[in-house]
Amino acid sequence: MNQTGKSNIEHESNDQNLPDVPVWVPSQDQITATGMFAFKAFLQRRFSLNFDNYASLHAWSINETAHFWDAVWDFCGVIGQKGERVLVPGSNMTSTRFFPDANLNVAANFLRRTGAEDALVFQAEDKAEARWSWDHLHNQVSRLQQAMRAAGIVAGDRVAALLPNMPEAVAAMLATASIGAVWCSASPDFGARGVLDRFGQIEPKLLIAVDGYFYAGKTINLSGKLQEIVADLPSLQRVIIVDLIGKGDEICGLIPEAIVWNEVLAPFIETTVDYALLPFDHPLYILFSSGTTGVPKCIIHRAGGVLLQHLKEHRLHSDTRSGDRIFYFSTLGWMMWNWLVGGLGAGATLLLYDGSPFHPGPDVLFDFAEREQMTLLGVSAKFIDGIRKLELRPKDTHKLVSLRTICSTGSPLSADAFDYVYQNIKPDVHLASISGGTDIVSCFVLGDPARPVYRGEIQGPGLGMAVEVWDDSGGKASVGIKGELVCIKAFPVMPLGFYNDRGNQRYHAAYFERFGVFSHDSIWCHGDFTELTSNGGFIIHGRSDATLNPGGVRIGTAEIYAQVEQIPDVLEALAIGQDFDGDVRVVLFIRLKAGVLFDAGLERMIRLQIRNGASPRHVPAKIIAVSDIPRTKSGKITELAVREIVHGRPVKNIEALANPEALELFRNLEMLQLP
Repeated sequence: MNQTGKSNIEHESNDQNLPDVPVWVPSQDQITATGMFAFKAFLQRRFSLNFDNYASLHAWSINETAHFWDAVWDFCGVIGQKGERVLVPGSNMTSTRFFPDANLNVAANFLRRTGAEDALVFQAEDKAEARWSWDHLHNQVSRLQQAMRAAGIVAGDRVAALLPNMPEAVAAMLATASIGAVWCSASPDFGARGVLDRFGQIEPKLLIAVDGYFYAGKTINLSGKLQEIVADLPSLQRVIIVDLIGKGDEICGLIPEAIVWNEVLAPFIETTVDYALLPFDHPLYILFSSGTTGVPKCIIHRAGGVLLQHLKEHRLHSDTRSGDRIFYFSTLGWMMWNWLVGGLGAGATLLLYDGSPFHPGPDVLFDFAEREQMTLLGVSAKFIDGIRKLELRPKDTHKLVSLRTICSTGSPLSADAFDYVYQNIKPDVHLASISGGTDIVSCFVLGDPARPVYRGEIQGPGLGMAVEVWDDSGGKASVGIKGELVCIKAFPVMPLGFYNDRGNQRYHAAYFERFGVFSHDSIWCHGDFTELTSNGGFIIHGRSDATLNPGGVRIGTAEIYAQVEQIPDVLEALAIGQDFDGDVRVVLFIRLKAGVLFDAGLERMIRLQIRNGASPRHVPAKIIAVSDIPRTKSGKITELAVREIVHGRPVKNIEALANPEALELFRNLEMLQLP
């Protein structure tokens, strides 16, 4: 074992045929300092249990479901009334109840700290910054709560937010939760139609919006967009404008229902926040699916489930400690923002950044990390690949002494990206590739700071999550065999359902229909094409609905991307399956570095890389260079939208895309015309 807790990358072979050589091994001192180690000691004291390894701990957590979640509640010190019953089994997953007698409030658990220390630190590129203490956060939440109640907001009402990742967004969410109202948010870069497709379904009573925002050095004024949105939301009774770019008063003059943040709070003085005690299953959030295949689904999340899951993931899997300073690059249109806010429950300071992660320069996030002594850095796999292509070496330019954890999600993190992190960012960091989704506002598979990291792998299933990989026949897939990621037992953070979904029909179809023939509503199929490894980890090969099927063999798109992105001249890639001659052929689109010509030599290099690194079956029938690739607002490339365009079918909701104009690059391509 590497006793220094450093990466083995520079000391061991990088041969991809040696999957059992870890790239990082925590030292014994690092292990004993983790929340995971403390939790095992807690279980030993309570139940006289000793676990030899993570596999035995995980097995206990899913076999003794009630004992496990009861222990999480107590270990994390949940503020609330737990009640007598922890678990009431149902006839299926959706009818199983957790903590049916409990009453709690999420905001009370997130605002347990007080004092002059930093609670929130904010940076908007090089245009704006702010620093809120815990006491100031309490002040803002208290006064906004009073303002909301004066405006008639009560438990169950929907409060919608169109805000950047800024302190006012956190305060507004906490004030909403303190009353028992339901928080729903979107990013201000969404188009008006995209916002209305989301908020229009849930009929919010209050909208909290920003006057504008900064991106890539530009200032974007939202006055016109907000007028259009407010006009089409007849349920609104009040609009609060947060002044970021100095246009708040101007916008309030255009929208009669609007008033700026400071004026809303002015009549109220700080008092102790009044936390409404609410049932475990009381709705906390409505999150929206990406909406690239239709109107976004409105997913209702229960307060108690979100609280327990986020405390578990922060305290145990991410090793978040009181006083830590944690960061995740996210907007309010992505569930990772909600996850980041959950770090308050662990007593952590939230570091908030809004804008382009490459402005004013490509090292802006590492500047932020060094200056604020960041302990957890969360980014997308695409960001890591982007700085790798730029040959950034933060290890040589920044002092990242405090940084213990790097998290990556949004898409699969390639094996080469693991190498890059340990060689160029920090050799003694816990690199946690994590995967879950908006559907559960958390993770199914994620990291463990007390175990080794293997290149290209997610370390394992989350505690309490009965995750397996199934083949098409509904059988458990063997190690190394690709299949569907499923969860076979109920867990507290399952959604309550979809908003306005009569009889839960769409909810059932989304998660339980795939394997319903085997066990009605008792096998959650998440839609990830996945493989279990010999190390007990997982490799995600892409979304199941985007898998390729040439010759009837399923291929995950991530397997192709992992190879193509090793070629320096290729910035990113997107693969689809095109119906062709009674079969499916693989078509690969690539975006190249500026000034690079796509010629026969580069095409041969790509084909050879894919053939040698993956297999001959993965080699595309066609490779086409494009100037841009469409992506969602959270930065995920959209294979399904491109597949629809290539087949001449309409894309149902282009408002879900950050750059919908890019779709035109894929329409009626001569190279893809059928004979």
